[in-house]
Amino acid sequence: MKKHKFDYFLAIVTCILLIIGILVLANVSTNFSQEKFGKTTYYLLHQIIRLSVGLALGFIAFKISLSFLKKYALIFILINLAFMALVFIPKIGIIAGGAPRWMNLGFFTFQPSEFLKLTFIIYLSALLTSFLKNKKAFTLIPFLIILGVLAFLLTLQSDVSTLAVIISVGILMYFSSGFPFWHTALAILICAGGIFGLIKIAPYRMKRILVFLNPGIDPMGMGYQIKQILITIGSGGIFGLGLGMSAQKFGWIPQTMSDSIFAIFAEETGFVGSIVLISLFLLLLWKGFRIAKMSQNKFSQLLAIGISCWICIQAFINMGAMIGILPLTGIPLPFISYGGSHIVAELIGIGILLNISKSSKK
Repeated sequence: MKKHKFDYFLAIVTCILLIIGILVLANVSTNFSQEKFGKTTYYLLHQIIRLSVGLALGFIAFKISLSFLKKYALIFILINLAFMALVFIPKIGIIAGGAPRWMNLGFFTFQPSEFLKLTFIIYLSALLTSFLKNKKAFTLIPFLIILGVLAFLLTLQSDVSTLAVIISVGILMYFSSGFPFWHTALAILICAGGIFGLIKIAPYRMKRILVFLNPGIDPMGMGYQIKQILITIGSGGIFGLGLGMSAQKFGWIPQTMSDSIFAIFAEETGFVGSIVLISLFLLLLWKGFRIAKMSQNKFSQLLAIGISCWICIQAFINMGAMIGILPLTGIPLPFISYGGSHIVAELIGIGILLNISKSSKK
């Protein structure tokens, strides 16, 4: 088997997404930085530092042995689960927006659930590979138990959006493993029922669904955000207002630097810019599946499928919520939204994808 050279296509697509993210953030964050810190570049510089950390860790992931990831997959997810539990400890955990999702380690803070997506994919790839190798008769129960443990911790953190991403990716990986289709169908039914139950018991989640179904039901309350987002996207027209020309970024939309950043991008670049961005994520997904197809073993194949699906599902959930075809969530747009944890985790994931690609067969 000959090895591929460095996968420039995947690297270039990722770099373009990162550049778009920096350009949009530089535009959106200026006023917020000036108001809060007295200088226009505070948020931009912090994001560049986080990008640097992500690129460094991504390079390590590119160079590390894939067999090392497989061997220590259980250790990785157990450490991640320990961090998930530590967010509930006072002075270590940080509550923001009413949810305990962040950890304070003194010199930096991070969100363990963002890394859980990656460690879950690594562990599930190793587990499903082991099941296939040992020809386990019934793998659905342990798969559902793992999802149940993650669901318990994420529900305590009021992070059902992340849970939905993890479940979606997990089911796609399980299906790709080649187990009987009725396993996958049953898993979908059970998980869908569980998600519906979590939505039903939390009034604010149920209200989001009602607003999604009828945006006019609460125009000055929970319906306000989606109404303003749709106005923002619609005002971009075909070609957009031009970079830096957004009017809606001045306090009309909540979370313009993070969850709602796609709306500002669409306003300034229009339908054409939005299609370009969507196409970049589709290219990343296609490339990830291509890498999976050329992988030399099942672990690498499942890992490539999981990472590419995770990043692209998260992107399409975010953008889908912005254009009103999905309920609003708190999920960041990969490579674009402001925030350290998600972008570092995503760049590590890209590093692993590049690693798999260089080890793939011709």
